[in-house]
Amino acid sequence: MANTNVFTGAHGTLTLAPLDTAEGRDAGSVINAYDIQQAVGRVVDVKVCVRTDLEEFHEIGRRYPTSLHPGNIHVSGTVGRAYINGALLGLLLGRKTFIPSTAEPYVQPAFNMTLRLDDPATIGHAELVINGVQLQNWSFSLPEDDFIMEEVSFKALSVEIIDVEGEVTIGPVFVDEGG
Repeated sequence: MANTNVFTGAHGTLTLAPLDTAEGRDAGSVINAYDIQQAVGRVVDVKVCVRTDLEEFHEIGRRYPTSLHPGNIHVSGTVGRAYINGALLGLLLGRKTFIPSTAEPYVQPAFNMTLRLDDPATIGHAELVINGVQLQNWSFSLPEDDFIMEEVSFKALSVEIIDVEGEVTIGPVFVDEGG
C-alpha cells in the first residue's frame, strides 16, 4: 500500500550530505564547519520543481498531437532560511567565500539534499532525495519590521522519492518486457 500520510511543513527536516568528489569535499568542509549535516535549521518555503521537456509531434491536418516524445529533465528549487551564518553562501561560492586569495579555478560545492517528512503520530515517512545539488543564487533580505531572511535557489542532477511504511520501503515494481 502506498504511503498516504498527510504532512505539513512542521513535519519536515532538511539535511545535507556531501558527495565523494572534489565538489563534495568542499561542500563537506562547509557542512562540517557550520554543523549542518544533521539539519539545516530554521528553513521555510522549501520548493522543489521537476520539469520535463515533452516534444509534441503534430501531423499535418491534425489539431492535437499524435505523440509525445520525452526530452530533458530539469530539477531545481528554492530554500528560504531565517538565519544568517555564511553556510549557504559558502555552499554557493565555495573557497572564495572564506579565502579571498583563492586562485582560479576552484570547484563549486555539490551535495545531496534530503527532505524527510515524518509525523510521529502516524506510521511511515516520506523522503525526497535530491542528488547532485549545486546552489545557483543567494539573496539576503533585511526588512525593517520583520525577520532577516536569506534564500537560495538550486539546480540538481536527479530526484528520487522513498516511501517507508513501518520498516518497509514501498513503491512500484517495474517490469521490463523481454528481459
